[in-house]
Amino acid sequence: HQNTRDCRPLCRPGLQIGWVNSVLTTLRVPVDTRIVYMTHWARMASVTPDIVPPIKSRKHKLSEATACSVKPKVKTKTPSLPDSTTKSPYFTPSSSNTRLSATFYGQSCLDLAKSLLGKVIVRKLGDGTTVSGMIVETEAYCGKDDKASHSAGSKKTERNAAMFMKPGTVYVYIIYGMYHCFNISSQGEGAAVLIRAVQPLAGIEDMKVQRGKRRGDKGAGLKTEQLCNGPSKLCQALHIDKNTVNQQDLTTCPFVWLESGEDVRDSDIVHSTRIGIDSAGKEWAKKPWRFYIRGNKSVSARDKKAEKEMEK
Repeated sequence: HQNTRDCRPLCRPGLQIGWVNSVLTTLRVPVDTRIVYMTHWARMASVTPDIVPPIKSRKHKLSEATACSVKPKVKTKTPSLPDSTTKSPYFTPSSSNTRLSATFYGQSCLDLAKSLLGKVIVRKLGDGTTVSGMIVETEAYCGKDDKASHSAGSKKTERNAAMFMKPGTVYVYIIYGMYHCFNISSQGEGAAVLIRAVQPLAGIEDMKVQRGKRRGDKGAGLKTEQLCNGPSKLCQALHIDKNTVNQQDLTTCPFVWLESGEDVRDSDIVHSTRIGIDSAGKEWAKKPWRFYIRGNKSVSARDKKAEKEMEK
């Protein structure tokens, strides 16, 4: 306190300076504030400041709050975003984790892309174990009229044949001659949804080993949310490749399928532009046909502008 009036109750002549210091210490008054009290006491009680007990001073800006009301700092833990072992506030539990039927896939491409969020990809391996993850990001490629789609103009090739098969058929293609991408066909000629990111759920250690094969570190440098935060990354982690999984029917395939998982509220789905399709032209590059779960750590790329728009 820099106001001498605040100090006078403790500065009456006759009080022993050691007693005053003891009281201030008991009340946990900060060191620099005690120096102010003691100096004023010495002056008002006609005591030479030299006899004030030495107190080591620290450079500190005095608080204007009452010294005796100093409270210890209480550390508060910031709530963490959902991970593989916790329920997210953005999800509503489904009735059961059952394999999705043909009815689910029989939707338009845009509707399927949003409906896939929260659903679980399950991959059964040769030894009987499974790895799985929840879909948190998708992109819609709406078929013949979509110039960013592999099936633009209804062009059917050996590579994209799965896009023209029944809804719920897996379409896996290779980019850069080495990376795989996982898609699911929907209603509409040549329409399919690209799975861009997945939140790991089961078999995380196996996923790290898979991702680490190219990195050469057995995945040691990867956080859980980095294992499947990209279309090719999730294929590596989930043992998905073109030779094994392409053109499989997700409603009947014994080693890869989708389960009901969680239902995501519309208010928590971010609509953004698709990634890496500038060559298709501005009109198609600007289509808000990428969808992801707001706040999920495993999303490949956030659109902060779109998220801010959702808050209005």
